[in-house]
Amino acid sequence: MNAEYVAVWKQVTPELASELVAFWRENNAIGNEANAAVRALQAVSVARDEDGALCGVATAVIKVLPRLRQPTYYFRQYFAKRMRGRNHIRSFHLHAKQVLEDYNASLDKAESLGILLELENTKLATVYNRAYEPAFDSTFIGYSPQ
Repeated sequence: MNAEYVAVWKQVTPELASELVAFWRENNAIGNEANAAVRALQAVSVARDEDGALCGVATAVIKVLPRLRQPTYYFRQYFAKRMRGRNHIRSFHLHAKQVLEDYNASLDKAESLGILLELENTKLATVYNRAYEPAFDSTFIGYSPQ
């Protein structure tokens, strides 16, 4: 199943925000609608299937972790179950990463030094376990408390 990736960073309309809240609710991804509404405003990119239906979303928010003491984009990515296992993880991540990099480059002073990923999927964590992962252009910096 193909998907189209659409950049929405800093351009989330009220209609898209409502669509994202419904998407997360229907997929049992975010149970609290107030939290989902806040997260919707953090959307970087969305994925739409061949019928135009929302099937994936990447979000980011600035966080300063105590161990880094620098602002980073705390990045999340989610796909509907029907889209999993269809090789969208890497390409969608790279798309959203480029959106954030382009935005940062457009600022007089960058707001983030990079993207922070926490792999919660144990299957992905066993596949992508090198210090530097060229497929994602990502570097391992340590384990989180979780």
